[in-house]
Amino acid sequence: MAFSGNGGQPFANGQFDVFEWYPFFQSCVVYFLDHAQYNGPVQALAAHVNIQLPFQRAHRPVLSSRSASSPSAAGSNSGANKPLTSPGAGGVYPNATLLPYIRRLVATGYDFPSVLHSFFGDDWEKGVGPLHETERRNYLFAAKSETWLGVKAAYDMGDDQMVPFLRPLQNVGEKEICAAEANWSEWLAMQDWMLGPRAPGGKGRRVKKEED
Repeated sequence: MAFSGNGGQPFANGQFDVFEWYPFFQSCVVYFLDHAQYNGPVQALAAHVNIQLPFQRAHRPVLSSRSASSPSAAGSNSGANKPLTSPGAGGVYPNATLLPYIRRLVATGYDFPSVLHSFFGDDWEKGVGPLHETERRNYLFAAKSETWLGVKAAYDMGDDQMVPFLRPLQNVGEKEICAAEANWSEWLAMQDWMLGPRAPGGKGRRVKKEED
């Protein structure tokens, strides 16, 4: 099953096969849970940008992607703070999302390839690369839509995980800016209901009229 940007899918460029992508994403989740979150440099950077790693959470910490119980989990059979040690469907935790970490790295200017590799492993380009590209674009859109204070509020997280600082998007090329401009124009067209037969440049285009 492929999701194509040519079949009316907004903000999609080319072909994206979610089933081809998903195993690489799972690989990134497993690497992050089993290796990266226990790596000293990853822990240091997470502390610097003020985001908790899964095993550091006070509420239901995630210790690994493996189903075997960990020593810290063995002493408790219930309770809100019991670590999650059983994988969900597909072998990884359903609540082990990587997006908060990608967003925090983008907003603080640390989304370099070497850092993404340290966090998400060898498959990061195929596994989190599409998400990273989208989050960079979202950050550009946020900056265009909001004040600095509004953008910061959007990137703050609960449990005192406020973003300590914001940096302009790093390592931006002309191609990325042009793609973001095109997507932003699509969003503006959507705000004006310029969709389908009313899309800019399409046949039958007409401007929406507001009734008094």
